[in-house]
Amino acid sequence: MKRDHSPVLPGDGDTDYARYMRTEALLDLQRRPEQMIHRDELLFQVVHQSTELWLKLAAADLTEATDRIDAGEPAAAELLLTRAALGVRLITDQLEMFRHLSPADFQAMQPALGNGSGAESPGWRQVQAVSRRLGRAFTDLLAAHGVDVSALPATDATDPLHRLAEAMVEWDERVASWRVRHYQVALRVGGHGPAGTPGSPATMLARLIDHRFFPELWQVRMGTAGGPPPAGRP
Repeated sequence: MKRDHSPVLPGDGDTDYARYMRTEALLDLQRRPEQMIHRDELLFQVVHQSTELWLKLAAADLTEATDRIDAGEPAAAELLLTRAALGVRLITDQLEMFRHLSPADFQAMQPALGNGSGAESPGWRQVQAVSRRLGRAFTDLLAAHGVDVSALPATDATDPLHRLAEAMVEWDERVASWRVRHYQVALRVGGHGPAGTPGSPATMLARLIDHRFFPELWQVRMGTAGGPPPAGRP
């Protein structure tokens, strides 16, 4: 029997895939060829728009993880944090696409960007806010269990609190790696002056590289290793 592929979902599109994924709206979010001043605007928009989508998912996972921590379910929170960290790894990897964007081409297309800056990313701002909320929830969870953060490295590696702390460090590390790669791209492609140059966007990016959402967890590790503590939360 031949399967009927006629769409049954409401919305625009000739197929249910198009209707559910809203592909017509999605693929219309980029500037049309006649609107572009440089063909690499499509590359630039695709990378940044997909980054916003991954950050949206990461923020949703972190929000749910925080709720699970508040509910006393650290194992469930760990799984969500692990997935969020993978999302940040993916947006870090896709920055490699900018190896195919030369400084001259970026300068040519820059008028199309206006005064826009990655610091204005709504996804990044949401991730910052929910990461801080998650850190506070974890502190409250430790207090409820009578555990001091300094004791975490000595706990059983299978302990849910230990595993959650490790997932939080992994999240922090993935975000830091993304910042470092973003900084390198800003220097390589953006034509920005190096860190320390007055008014350079790279200066702001460089300041953010050493920041951590959960400095207490890093201080415990650094203290154990005898190294200096990292900078605090951004």
